[in-house]
Amino acid sequence: MRRIAVISLLLSFGIVASVVTANGDTTTTTTSTSSTTTTSLVTTTTVAKKKVWLAPLTGRPDPTRSTKRRSALTIKIENTPEARPQYGIEHADDIYEEICEGGITRLAAIFNSSLPTKVGPVRSVRRTDREIVYPLGGIFAFSGGAQYAINSIATAPVKTFDQSNSGGAMFRDPKRYAPHNLYANAVLLMDKGGTPKPPPSLFTYNSGSKRTPGVRVRSFIVGFAAGYATSYAWDTKTLSWDRSIFGAPDVTASGVHLSPKNVIVMFVRYIGGVGVIGSEALLNGTGIADVFTGGTVQRAIWTRAGLRKPIVYHASNGKVIALHTGQTWVELLDTSERVSIVPVN
Repeated sequence: MRRIAVISLLLSFGIVASVVTANGDTTTTTTSTSSTTTTSLVTTTTVAKKKVWLAPLTGRPDPTRSTKRRSALTIKIENTPEARPQYGIEHADDIYEEICEGGITRLAAIFNSSLPTKVGPVRSVRRTDREIVYPLGGIFAFSGGAQYAINSIATAPVKTFDQSNSGGAMFRDPKRYAPHNLYANAVLLMDKGGTPKPPPSLFTYNSGSKRTPGVRVRSFIVGFAAGYATSYAWDTKTLSWDRSIFGAPDVTASGVHLSPKNVIVMFVRYIGGVGVIGSEALLNGTGIADVFTGGTVQRAIWTRAGLRKPIVYHASNGKVIALHTGQTWVELLDTSERVSIVPVN
């Protein structure tokens, strides 16, 4: 009887009650009464909280869930002075920079969140690319290559496209000269990818609400040889790393200064030698990395259990390092090369 009396009292005052269900959704019950009658009118409304979908390759909220309906699209991009200004790479979710023959570097830009209609210049495949794209799957676009490199990428679980089978998804810009004038339309390439399947996350992200551990950094230089050293400076306004190369800010054709939220320098061994034709970066096993995020650097141990697994970065305390959400660059530096860091005084 006492319980019935309590319930009647709650109904008489129009109490609103909320209940959190087991899966995190909230059920809200609103009760109202009429003061002029003895009959209570009870109205129940259920409000389901939709879980926010996070873009797998940036960690950022994706309200439209478009990244859930797309695969990963990796495009090989030239990185020489003749390739500049480059198109579209500011829209990439993640970018890997690898050493090729002669010590030059090439980019493997991975798209999922945004699909620019002009990306490039597109250049040829290398053996290292198989190591990069294997856990991602999806689509891989390039402009040909040596037969051993083409045979290598053919063993990865990706759908490959070059200028011979991409149709209008690749095109030449007559205002520039070959081979630095081949570009890709990411929208059209994605349409060729078959059944869409979102890629797995390559990194762990944090909300950005906590202070990032590590040594505070003003700037650092990734010591690629042969004139391809790349520098990054911490931007306190954008909370990102302003990138420079060839002694100048790295600015795209649309006037955007490349400034990723995170930069990971992986020290890797190039099988066959650094800058030697046919060599490749060994991205399986374990090694050392410097992880730059949130204005700090943390020394990490990188591990990878197999080609199908993403690389994991552990701090000295054994915990997985969490990155800030946004674009991430991974610099595949040979173990014989160095990173020069300028700390904040």
